[in-house]
Amino acid sequence: MSARTHTPPHPVSTGRADIRLPWWALALPTLAFITLLMLILDPSDAHAATAEPAITQLFERIAQLITR
Repeated sequence: MSARTHTPPHPVSTGRADIRLPWWALALPTLAFITLLMLILDPSDAHAATAEPAITQLFERIAQLITR
């Protein structure tokens, strides 16, 4: 003879999901979206490097010293 198992009663459904998100689950994607949007709207802050990189100048100097 098997024993009966007691199952807890089901809570009364109100028709909506009772899911709680932490505050950062909405704040971080919102912050990332705003940051990317600002970069797209104001591209003048993205300056291209006009000077040659130091490593390139170093290799050119080494090449000049070797060819002498």
